[in-house]
Amino acid sequence: MSQPIDSRQLRAFASLARTGSFTLAAKELHLTQSAISHSMKALEREIGCRILDKMGKKVVLTEAGEALLVHVERILAEMSLARAELDQLGKWGQTRLRLGASATACAHILPTVLREFRESFPQCIISIEPGDTPDMIAALRDRRIDLAVNLEPRRDEPLAFRPLFTDELAFVLSPTHPWARAGRVERTQIAKQHYILYGKRSYTAEMIEGYFREEDIVLHSSIDLGSMEAIKELVKLGLGISILAAWMCRKEIEARALVTLPLGKRKLRRRWGVLHWRGRRLSLAEETFIGLCEQVAERFS
Repeated sequence: MSQPIDSRQLRAFASLARTGSFTLAAKELHLTQSAISHSMKALEREIGCRILDKMGKKVVLTEAGEALLVHVERILAEMSLARAELDQLGKWGQTRLRLGASATACAHILPTVLREFRESFPQCIISIEPGDTPDMIAALRDRRIDLAVNLEPRRDEPLAFRPLFTDELAFVLSPTHPWARAGRVERTQIAKQHYILYGKRSYTAEMIEGYFREEDIVLHSSIDLGSMEAIKELVKLGLGISILAAWMCRKEIEARALVTLPLGKRKLRRRWGVLHWRGRRLSLAEETFIGLCEQVAERFS
């Protein structure tokens, strides 16, 4: 495997290509002309071809030199960008927090957490990538995010899970639905209902399907949505019933716009928490964020 090219040689080459002069390049880089000349000879030996020609006092690029310059300019630009980002991160009190969260967590958990977080880390650069647990696992694996607020993953995932709270799924329906008026669920009618359920790719959808499979019941979902707010509005209109956690529609329940009833004798519970790559040491900002999530989660317990 060939060795990487010395960045000082790349800078000298770029300067020569720009100025066309050993004298000007040496002045620009605060070096001697001899140092620039030796650097270019070493670079040509390294890459195995001639990249510079002299035309009188002027230096011009060969065809190989022109090809190399394209890559060198891109490399130096990336190096400058990296230095600028590190300079920003190195400033006192400034850091970066890349978060992932389900749409539900974005709406109900993050607003309060981030308001409190800003007081401790006012200069922190925060980015949020929304998505369900499978999407967040992929984002963590690809290092696109640092933390994710989602449901507990399967045990075979190489992730650490900091639990926040446990909720219970229930039928959510309009007050005009016959079950709501009777105050109980007719087991024989469960399979005959029209359901408005959250995305089929989500962990919640898998959990619901598994729960009713054990009950020998198949749900017929007439509408599949990725928005909790849209689901609640459609249920209010009596277009079907859904299966959600009560805390997700607390306001609607208190306003008697929606009613919840248990799924059955067995409970269907989920654990929410913060995910991060196992074995990675968390920064002060990340630990603070998780601590604030734990405080906010007390209201959902």
